[in-house]
Amino acid sequence: MKLTEVVRVDSKGRVTIPMIMRESLNIVEGMHVILIADTDKREILISPLVPPKAKIYEIYLELKDQPGVLAKVASKLAEYGVDLITSHCTTIKRREIAECILIADFTSVEVDPEEVRRDIARMPYTRMIIIRPLKSVRT
Repeated sequence: MKLTEVVRVDSKGRVTIPMIMRESLNIVEGMHVILIADTDKREILISPLVPPKAKIYEIYLELKDQPGVLAKVASKLAEYGVDLITSHCTTIKRREIAECILIADFTSVEVDPEEVRRDIARMPYTRMIIIRPLKSVRT
């Protein structure tokens, strides 16, 4: 189900998420959310997040655009215990290159994220991978 609302931005850049949306997504006071801005589309995605002590990383991938490639990468991440929170993939050039941005929780991962990056970089359909920690905003 999709819900649509128009809200006003206040003088401090804040918006209020309507109650029906908060209830539908189980967003409660004090919860952290991720904001992902797509400047090309001029849109912001708001996604509920995990607890504040979670180890949240952004994974940027350039992959060969072939059926099943993303599933293979997701399976490899799952082997390490990486919990994918959100993902956005786009075909850059059909049957040649795709780009993905994944937001992932590494809290249960027992190895250094660099080891995960190296392992996925060795996969034959990975053209580029960057893993970087996301800094949370504390208010």
